[in-house]
Amino acid sequence: MIIFQTLLAVLIFVVVVLVVSVTPRRSRYSSFELSRRTNVGDSAVDLEVRREAAYEDIVSIHRVLQAVLLVIFVVCLIAAFGWFFGIITAIAASLIYGKMAAAKVVHRRSQQLYDRYEAAMLAFVERYRDYLSWVRTITPTNPSPKLASREELRELVVQSAGVVTPDEAALITASLDFDDKLVSDIMTPKSVVDTISRTEILGPLVLDDLHKTGHSRFPVIDGDIDHIVGMLYLRDVLTLDGSKKHTAKVESAMSKHVFYIRQDHTLSQALKAFLKTHHHLFVVINEYRETVGIVTLEDTIEALLGKRILDEFDAHDDMRAVAERNASSSKAPNRSAGSTDV
Repeated sequence: MIIFQTLLAVLIFVVVVLVVSVTPRRSRYSSFELSRRTNVGDSAVDLEVRREAAYEDIVSIHRVLQAVLLVIFVVCLIAAFGWFFGIITAIAASLIYGKMAAAKVVHRRSQQLYDRYEAAMLAFVERYRDYLSWVRTITPTNPSPKLASREELRELVVQSAGVVTPDEAALITASLDFDDKLVSDIMTPKSVVDTISRTEILGPLVLDDLHKTGHSRFPVIDGDIDHIVGMLYLRDVLTLDGSKKHTAKVESAMSKHVFYIRQDHTLSQALKAFLKTHHHLFVVINEYRETVGIVTLEDTIEALLGKRILDEFDAHDDMRAVAERNASSSKAPNRSAGSTDV
């Protein structure tokens, strides 16, 4: 008899471990998504809807079953070993059954058994839901998560592969970073900016060089790039008097309207300025009003979209990379055999 009671206690202990190791399935979708998919007639979420509707009852039954099995287990131990040794054994078992239930191999096996009979359990709950109210306990809710930071939203986008395309993910991520970026992060450094002197003659060679750059506008300088006095637009060159075109100077065709923006302004501020001024190019300056580069509307849109906008005139994918490469060469500005950076 003792042997039978001992074997029964062991068997019940194994069942307790398996039951505790089970995690009742819950819908993987939020209540909003379930409602949306149901309204559009998506039959693929029928099981998810049933799971969510029966979740509280399934959890309640799960808890009651654990409690009943534990009571039977303790009774079997007491019947087999007496009150003292039975209680000692029950206490020892209570300290280890949770650890055993958490083992991967145990959880995997118990979950497989649960999944095999899940449909039957759902049908049972749906049929006897009114009678199960007396065992229903408080169950954890599954509220829609509230995002606390942009970083969390960015991580959510990364984990949403399959829901959003890579291009959509890049667009969302770029939009999240847009307000944090500064003009200095995307500007074209002054070392690779194509400029033209105000006293330059708009002859055939000069016009040919301008066309080869692929640009449609050029900062006009008076001596050096820290003294920009206007903007030359190729469309304005085309409107010059044909008889004077080859003898006209740049200053006669340039526009004197030059727009400046600080390098520490955000891209959001830059975009608002582009929309307000209807201008496509700003000269970027530092706190001392020294020219540090240029920024275009195209640069800003690229930062917003998270991808480059290339055309047949783009000789380089990244002008900032060109500037960095030039800065490391022996012909870089302010670099000579006797120069020292301090």
